[in-house]
Amino acid sequence: MARVTVTVRDKAGNAATAIADYGIAPPVLGGYYLAGNADPTADLAGGNFRSLTQYRSFADGYTFPGYQKTWLTTLGQAGIQINMVLELKHYGNSNTGAQTFTVDGVTYTVPAPAMTIQQQPGTTWPKAYGYGQVLAGQCDGLFARALSQYRTLGFGVNIQLASELDTDHQYGTTESGVAYGWVDSDARAVQAVTYIVNWFKARSLPAGTTFSVGVGGWDRASYQRTHPEALMAKLDFLHWNVYATSPGDTALARFRRTKDWAVADLGPVALSRPVLIGEWGVRVAEFPDQAAWIATVPPAIAQLNAAGRPRIARTNYFNSGWGTLSPKATGLAALRAAYATPPYV
Repeated sequence: MARVTVTVRDKAGNAATAIADYGIAPPVLGGYYLAGNADPTADLAGGNFRSLTQYRSFADGYTFPGYQKTWLTTLGQAGIQINMVLELKHYGNSNTGAQTFTVDGVTYTVPAPAMTIQQQPGTTWPKAYGYGQVLAGQCDGLFARALSQYRTLGFGVNIQLASELDTDHQYGTTESGVAYGWVDSDARAVQAVTYIVNWFKARSLPAGTTFSVGVGGWDRASYQRTHPEALMAKLDFLHWNVYATSPGDTALARFRRTKDWAVADLGPVALSRPVLIGEWGVRVAEFPDQAAWIATVPPAIAQLNAAGRPRIARTNYFNSGWGTLSPKATGLAALRAAYATPPYV
């Protein structure tokens, strides 16, 4: 914290002194994600990209840095801040049954995933390790395997648990034949996330390790349920995702929606945490000129941060799905230009 002292003296020699402490906020980190967890090195070249999102399943035997993803280690060692999303959702492994493996001389057997999520009618419901399985210690081997690999990276990352809990729970969940509604699924997830964070923090972690929980942030009640103060005391970031998918969406309105809910609904611990936007994007169907929309993001972030806590600290563009840049070259040029202006510098 810096301090400025100002003394004013009049002609008669009377003096008054005022002291003001101030802090200079660090730049917001502009970040990126490339579809399929692909190597973004070429896309990052020439830009002020300082953050990166990646996705892994605990089911996958190659969590850190990921199968044939040595480039992630290179980027991390070069100072790119990694937001690693670790999910109970099962993918990246063709074996959906029990797994037996040895980690650092200890053999673990992890049962088959017992939960289904994202239960939208008319779709195939993804498998996931259940919150009950986590609380029973049945997934400890998955965490041990991920941690062992993580320790070899040589740098710390933010571990974001789950991608979007609200999307996972919107239609309820089912574990071991028992159905749970959205409210109960949120409560069970908070318990499981608490368990996982406690599990990791009870062990030696690379310096700079931080934690967050992933939510889309599009449902106010769910956002409040998944951010109790007891959990936020264990986490280092607030999180939500931001997409422009309607013609009237402005950057300011989209980035501020969940912030407004947080300010109104969450407690002081939660509000003391900086915000990590793990995904943001603009859909070309509604905004053919994506570059023009992207250009409005820096002033929107600056205005929101000037309004007070919680402060947005990272914004990682999601070049996939709703956020796919088309044409890509134009979109990347717009991102480079945006990240070269305040509050990113």
